[in-house]
Amino acid sequence: MPFELPDNLHPDCGPAAWLLGTWRGNGHGDYPTIEPYQFSQELIFNHDGRPFFHYMARAWIIDEAGEKVRDGAIETGFLRCRPEGKVELLLTHNTGFVEIYYGTAEGGKLDLTTDAVVRTETAKEYVAGKRLYGNVEGDLLYAYDMAAMGEALQPHTWARLQRG
Repeated sequence: MPFELPDNLHPDCGPAAWLLGTWRGNGHGDYPTIEPYQFSQELIFNHDGRPFFHYMARAWIIDEAGEKVRDGAIETGFLRCRPEGKVELLLTHNTGFVEIYYGTAEGGKLDLTTDAVVRTETAKEYVAGKRLYGNVEGDLLYAYDMAAMGEALQPHTWARLQRG
């Protein structure tokens, strides 16, 4: 699907502009403390001319046939773009986490690592994350690694999404 840069794109957002819009697709999840699963997901990146994107993501657990089993994770936040491809990502999750990531956007890639993770009293133990988003053949591919429940940083979810 063709993509056009918005007329009001803030110059600092240029290296991440390929993310703008709605993305949908399927992915996989796994971790030593859970059963492997499949999910369907929608990611939305919006921009209003200021040096950030609003981000919203929601997922649904699906069965082998691709049918919805139940609602999954929801996260929202802001990708704050800075000069020279530096970025900050602030995320809030329905599972009781707030995260701050720092990283870079360049060449169709967004590479982020947590600087801080805060969790509510009722949230599971989660201490660090790493996210990698890439524009591959016009699709959005991502991988999310996490350190949680006493486990070291390792792959947790990955997906391939198409522009909607």
